[in-house]
Amino acid sequence: MPLTDTESALLALIRETPLATPEELARRLGSTRASVNVHVSNLVKKGALLGRGYVLPAESGPGRVVVVGGANVDVKARTLAAAVPGTSNPGVTAQAPGGVARNVAENLARLGVPASLVSVVGRDALGDWLLRETEAAGVDVRAVLRAPEVSTGTYTAVLDASGELLVAVAAMAAVEALTPAALQERRGVLRGAAWVVADGNLPEASLAHLLSLAAEAGVPVVFEPVSVPKAARVRSALAAGLAPQAVTPNVPELGALLGRAVPDEPEALRAAAAELHAQGVRLVWVRRGAAGSLLSTPEGVTELAALPAEVRDVTGAGDAMLAAFLAALAAGLSPADAARHGHAAAALTVESDHAVSPTLTPAAIQTRLTGAVTTA
Repeated sequence: MPLTDTESALLALIRETPLATPEELARRLGSTRASVNVHVSNLVKKGALLGRGYVLPAESGPGRVVVVGGANVDVKARTLAAAVPGTSNPGVTAQAPGGVARNVAENLARLGVPASLVSVVGRDALGDWLLRETEAAGVDVRAVLRAPEVSTGTYTAVLDASGELLVAVAAMAAVEALTPAALQERRGVLRGAAWVVADGNLPEASLAHLLSLAAEAGVPVVFEPVSVPKAARVRSALAAGLAPQAVTPNVPELGALLGRAVPDEPEALRAAAAELHAQGVRLVWVRRGAAGSLLSTPEGVTELAALPAEVRDVTGAGDAMLAAFLAALAAGLSPADAARHGHAAAALTVESDHAVSPTLTPAAIQTRLTGAVTTA
């Protein structure tokens, strides 16, 4: 059924700003809220919208990944000589986009996977810059919340001349604004997605609500714990039967998921993974640093070696691992082969000074994997 001129104009506005309120749409359309509601009802009847909440039909098709969690600005300051406390030190600074969810989304985009970011930034200059940089990298940022009452998150690290960390300040409270209500408003972005990535920066209640929304939409979730304290945030959801499809902890984070310490030994890791399988988690991928990783599914366990790399900066290696893993799964690879792609992405990332390596491509991953086979 054809659309009227007004309906077409309204649909264009919704596509441009899918999170706009009826009042905002009415103002931009030069109409009233009541009129907008009538036109929305007609758009739903004609199939141009999928229902309440201005849910648009999926355009990206299978393979799109929605990444939910932290986005911030990373600032690194490095002294040019031995640091002298209590005074000003000559040095250099660099600013870059950061945040676990944001980094995962950019890595996915670099690997050719459509990625949508759901996060929070302030209505400030840093937020403007962060969104521009992220969108320029190929990430859909339309579902990012611009919160007027918060400042865009920052992570500031001060390094000495040798690159050792002297002190770091993490100001990342902005993600607290990603409340269950905010996620509810953005539920439409989940429709048609292949995966949802939830990072541990999400507040506990928001994480549980996201798992519930994803279950309603029939989309599997992978939980990236981020840190030991934040890993524990998923335990209440597990107890409530809202298990993610996959979890990607390191060994200490694996212990936090279970509420007890887990030794970094294959048998102990297998037993811990089995406990998570019993709670409904189908895939447990435990990162072990230089020792590689252990991938456990109900069908079996695979131990994988880390690939050799000349380490410059380990920042972002786990984010790249997860993105490459999901990209490989989207390409039809088995979980074990996808994990090998993850290790290749991690090797490429630690050899870069950037949290997201500018050299990360599917071809670069294949080259690194081929080189590893040849060396072996």
